[in-house]
Amino acid sequence: MTISFIRTLLLYIGILAAVRFMGKRQISEMQTSELVVTLLISDIAAIPMQDSGQPLISGVLPILVLVVCELVTSALMVRHSRFRRVVCGKPAILIRDGVLQQKELKRLRLSVEDLFEQLREQGVFSFADVSYAILETDGRMSILKKPEQEPATPKLLGLRAPESGLEVVVISDGEVSDAALKLCGKDRKWLTNFLQQKKARQQDVFLLAVSTDGQTLLLPKEGTP
Repeated sequence: MTISFIRTLLLYIGILAAVRFMGKRQISEMQTSELVVTLLISDIAAIPMQDSGQPLISGVLPILVLVVCELVTSALMVRHSRFRRVVCGKPAILIRDGVLQQKELKRLRLSVEDLFEQLREQGVFSFADVSYAILETDGRMSILKKPEQEPATPKLLGLRAPESGLEVVVISDGEVSDAALKLCGKDRKWLTNFLQQKKARQQDVFLLAVSTDGQTLLLPKEGTP
């Protein structure tokens, strides 16, 4: 039992390191090669986890090979657009100038119901509102509405919108992020003075968000006086 626990823990750490090294994104944003490698790694790692008679290297070595293959494939896709199109395909235009591309739907084996479902997920509930709909290589749908359906912007109305700063989380559940402090142009000294002014202790802060224009949001932990 102890050996199985240690083997599982080592494989878990190894998989985390491999995925972190490859820089994986969310499942819905993965390209074809990335998804294949992720699925293969999970299957390969399960074998030595379940069978303690299998040498641990039999699970680690194939994972390392897959990581190297993925890194090489990613590098080739960056350098060669043709190779990228072979591996990932290319974006498909499903609606062009408001006209449904029926042949493209059939080629992709995508039903009209599937198309409308993805339009609704993008906040579009009428086909007549769409100028372009493009199915990206990672499976996501990009929508361009017709100009008259787009919300009015300050530029169209001849107005000047106020500048809004970038808001970052400086303290999360009592933990300080030095990277966030640097991003908003602050430091630990400023943070200490700010907390003293608010009569708050760091460990009692659930959320402190600071924007680059100086705005702050301070939320204490529940139950904190």
